[in-house]
Amino acid sequence: MTAKTTGHKPIVRLHDGYRYEDGITHIGQLLERYSSLRRMEIGKSVLGKSIDALVVGDGAECVHVNASVHANEWITTPLLLRFIEQLAASYEQPVSVVKDHSDSGLAGKQLSDALSGVTLWTVPMVNPDGMNLSQDGIWPDCPFRDQLIKWNSGKEEFSRWKANIRGVDLNDQFPAGWEEERVRRGIADPASQDYGGENPLCEPEAAALARLTRRIGFSRVASLHTQGREIYWNYRNLEPACSEGLAQRLAKVSGYKAVKLTGSDAGYKDWFISEFRRPGYTIEAGEGVNPLPIQQFEQIYSEIAPLLAEFIRG
Repeated sequence: MTAKTTGHKPIVRLHDGYRYEDGITHIGQLLERYSSLRRMEIGKSVLGKSIDALVVGDGAECVHVNASVHANEWITTPLLLRFIEQLAASYEQPVSVVKDHSDSGLAGKQLSDALSGVTLWTVPMVNPDGMNLSQDGIWPDCPFRDQLIKWNSGKEEFSRWKANIRGVDLNDQFPAGWEEERVRRGIADPASQDYGGENPLCEPEAAALARLTRRIGFSRVASLHTQGREIYWNYRNLEPACSEGLAQRLAKVSGYKAVKLTGSDAGYKDWFISEFRRPGYTIEAGEGVNPLPIQQFEQIYSEIAPLLAEFIRG
C-alpha cells in the first residue's frame, strides 16, 4: 500500500527478522486501522504465548490459512499478515486500487471480490516459541535450556530449528498416518525437526489448530511453509476431485508447481483431507535454504499474494 492510494504507510514490514512480538504488535496495529478485522485467541503455546486467529469477511463459507508451523519458516508470518493487511484495505475500500510497496499488482476490487460469500480465518503464528528460538537462540531464563542444547546436537545456534520449544515437529503431530510417519522418520526423541511427539496432538499448538478446524469446519485450508515454490494438494487419494484443479490454478497465478506428493503423513494438510475429505494444501513459498533471507520477502510476496487471493476465491 502507498500513501497515494490509501493515505497510510504499510504496517507489516520487516527489518531484522520477525519475532512473535513483531507479529503481536502488527496484529494490534491492523486491528486499530481496519474495523473489518477480528481477533480471537485459540490457545497458548508451551510457554504461554497467545496463539491468535485473525478473521476478515462475513460470508457463510469459511476458509483457513496458517503460517509459522515450523520455527525457522517464520517469514511466512509477515507474508500472511501483509496479505491480510492488503485484503482488509481492499475490503473496506473496494473501489480503490490497493497496492503495497511489494507491488503485488492486485486491485482492491479484485481482492474484495475474493471475499464475496467467504470468511477468511488465519492463524499467522502457530509456533510462536519456536519462531523466537530459531532467531535469537536460548534466552537466560529459558526453562528448557539444557534440554534444548541436547536436542540441538549440542549446538547453541538454532537457525535450522523447525520444532516447537519441546522439540516436537508440529507438522508431524496430526492424526493422519501418525504412526507410519514416526517409523519413517526414525526419530524417537525430541529434536530440531521430524519428531512427532509422544502422541498425536500432544502439543498445545497443534491441538489448538485442530480444535479451531473442527469447530469452524472450513471448506478448504492452506498451510504456508518454505521453501521450494511448490503446492502439495493430495493425501492418499482421499482428497476430493476438485483439489487438483484448484492446485493448478494456484500454480498458474503464482508460478509455483503443483505436486502430487507421496510418502508423507501426519501433517496438517494430510489430517484435514483425511478427516474432512475437503481440499487441503501445503504451500512451500520461496526458494533456497531455510530460513529464507528477508531480502527475498518482496519477491516471495508478489508470488504468494495472487495465490492466496485465488485460494480464497476457490
